[in-house]
Amino acid sequence: MSILSELNSLLDALGIPIETGVFSGVPPDEYLVITPMTDTFEVFADNRPQVETQEVRLSLFIKGNYTARKNEIVNTLLQAGFTITDRRYIGHEDDTVYHHYAIDVAKEYEVKEE
Repeated sequence: MSILSELNSLLDALGIPIETGVFSGVPPDEYLVITPMTDTFEVFADNRPQVETQEVRLSLFIKGNYTARKNEIVNTLLQAGFTITDRRYIGHEDDTVYHHYAIDVAKEYEVKEE
């Protein structure tokens, strides 16, 4: 399991179009873009990583008030066991009329030896 596949499944249920990296095609009035940020080995035992922490940025682009949708996304993530490492309003894009709000999300995954 990876954070990308988990987030796609989880957030798809909210009815928000979601893509990784960049939104292709004509964007709707609201959508999410997932940008992978880090994959780190922070927990070691016997010089072998036991856990991988994966972190991504969710960028919410929305025309109109973003507060209710942001809260819905954050609550959904927290209930599903994700860690929110940062939330911030990036700004209003005057040329596209979208508000851009970023939510940085992390989750730990057990490293399986092959």
